[in-house]
Amino acid sequence: MSSSTHRKELRRLALSVLQPGFVGTRAPDWVLRAIGDGLSSVVLFARNIASPEQLTRLTGQLRAENPELIVAVDEEAGDVTRLESATGATRPGNFALGAVDDPELTAAVARDLGRQLRAAGVSLDYAPSVDVNSNPDNPVIGVRSFGADTALVSRHAAAWIRGLQSAGVAACAKHFPGHGDVAVDSHHGLPSYGASRDEIAARALPPFRAAVEAGVGAVMSGHLLVPAHDPDLPATLSPRLLDDLLRKELGFDGLIVTDAIEMRAVAGRHGIGGAAARAVAAGADAVCVGGEHAEESTVAVLADALTGAAARGALAEQRLAEAAERVRAFAAWSHRLGHGVPVDPVNGDIGFVAARAALRVRGPAGAVLPLAAAPHVVELVPATNPAIGDETPWGVGAPLRERLPGTTFVRLPHRQLADRPAVLKEYALAPATGRPLVVVVRDAARHAWMGRALAGLTAARPDAVVVEMGLPGDALPGSVRIFTHGATAASGVAAAELLAGTRPGRTTPGGA
Repeated sequence: MSSSTHRKELRRLALSVLQPGFVGTRAPDWVLRAIGDGLSSVVLFARNIASPEQLTRLTGQLRAENPELIVAVDEEAGDVTRLESATGATRPGNFALGAVDDPELTAAVARDLGRQLRAAGVSLDYAPSVDVNSNPDNPVIGVRSFGADTALVSRHAAAWIRGLQSAGVAACAKHFPGHGDVAVDSHHGLPSYGASRDEIAARALPPFRAAVEAGVGAVMSGHLLVPAHDPDLPATLSPRLLDDLLRKELGFDGLIVTDAIEMRAVAGRHGIGGAAARAVAAGADAVCVGGEHAEESTVAVLADALTGAAARGALAEQRLAEAAERVRAFAAWSHRLGHGVPVDPVNGDIGFVAARAALRVRGPAGAVLPLAAAPHVVELVPATNPAIGDETPWGVGAPLRERLPGTTFVRLPHRQLADRPAVLKEYALAPATGRPLVVVVRDAARHAWMGRALAGLTAARPDAVVVEMGLPGDALPGSVRIFTHGATAASGVAAAELLAGTRPGRTTPGGA
């Protein structure tokens, strides 16, 4: 083989292991050319999705270049949604499903999502998160997890995977070996999971074992340091974690894909090209490029980094070829998966059924609900982590106004309160004079400013109804507390129905 032919083959292998994104609701010419040159995957984000019809046209345009192209999307349902980023998800997320703890319902919700994805031409979903959220201060997982109990997370991980894949879309369990017990967001820095090997085996790994046993098609590595297994390299870059633990000990033989390679936990030290080459050398088969780098130049940088590493021996050519072959095998398998089951219609009600079932109420609900008059709703708005789109609406005020005409609401972000402390009296308390007050929070226990604002509001109005749309806190004030276990549109509707007295059926009383 001539040197030029060898370089071309290396570049084709390098392109085949990349999973890049792009901007626009039509595929740019450079993406179509790259598919012809060997690119085997693309990943879609909210910026690529305007409507179901447009998404179907887009995936058809992409697949015209390669019928077995892997079309991936980061669609967890719940708070992390790309399909419904403009409106909020009509299916609750993992934490709500874990609160209900009905694996058949979890499977049904995932199956319904799979039908929608498959009809749109998607073949790989970067979901579910099977992290055990054992650290309540975790800034990036939270309600994306099924819960803090390992056994619960394991059974719902398996159910969700079976449900999605039964609809013809490959699932991807993340973030290996478990991102739930950290206090740093890997988008911004390198988290460390300091548990012992025995603790990791007992607490974090069982959901991944359950995922493997359920036949999950892919596993996504987490950008976190796990010193008990590798004190030097984060999981994405560690052969000890990807090969020794995931491949050999857990017996996973599917596709290993990295979390977004531009995240600072790995790219901050090595650059995106260096991180990509190190990840493939460590045992990753596919390199996900997340939402922050979506240009042709990024693909060129990554392909050059992989071919350069292979040429100088930092990445064994055999390892690169092995990764490319695993991508090819996955593409063929996922293509068959998508053609192996009938296309059933999407069930528009299942998400709302699940969201209603996830509601929990504390306090004298019978004496307060439904509300006797149209309330004033105050929504305290935190900054979200980068996995959750800033554009995705959430809250209770809008759906409650639809059900109780005359409802007013205001949204107060941290910055507004910090700049003008009198805002609470002016925009929250004064408009609620002589009317019910509903305060909506999201992870109040994690945000000190939110906790202070909530304490001030409930001190002034002890009769306030508080709706927590994030992780439930042990000491949440308020006369009646409603826990939705997620901030989806479906969860907001379910809470609004309960407040207005328009909800079919009844809520489940008891603890959150």
